[in-house]
Amino acid sequence: MSACVCCSGKPFKQCCLPFLNQKKIAPTPEKLMRSRFSAYALGGYGEYLLLTWLPIMTQGLDVAELSQRDTQWQSLRILNARQKGDDGYVGFSADYFDGDNQMMNYQESSVFKRINGKWLYVGVEVS
Repeated sequence: MSACVCCSGKPFKQCCLPFLNQKKIAPTPEKLMRSRFSAYALGGYGEYLLLTWLPIMTQGLDVAELSQRDTQWQSLRILNARQKGDDGYVGFSADYFDGDNQMMNYQESSVFKRINGKWLYVGVEVS
């Protein structure tokens, strides 16, 4: 079994695949973050990305665009994750190759909201 691209150390089939195939709903903001990273890293999961985004934040986005694998994501590190009631936050760092094949780093503090038992990505935390 191949390791999951979210860098959890778990097999892909037991980690992010059930979420990406919509067989399971991510039970925590961190698991949703990991599955969304996998969706971007693998490409082809634009529908999943839209379904796990707070609908009001998806203006102008479409499945075809989100399904494209435009970035060569290499690794994901969760820096912190917290949840308080229906609010969640995940700080992460991700490495990727840019157009010149140089290793780059992206960091984000993501905000999540649980609505009707389902975690949704809201966007980037603004300080």
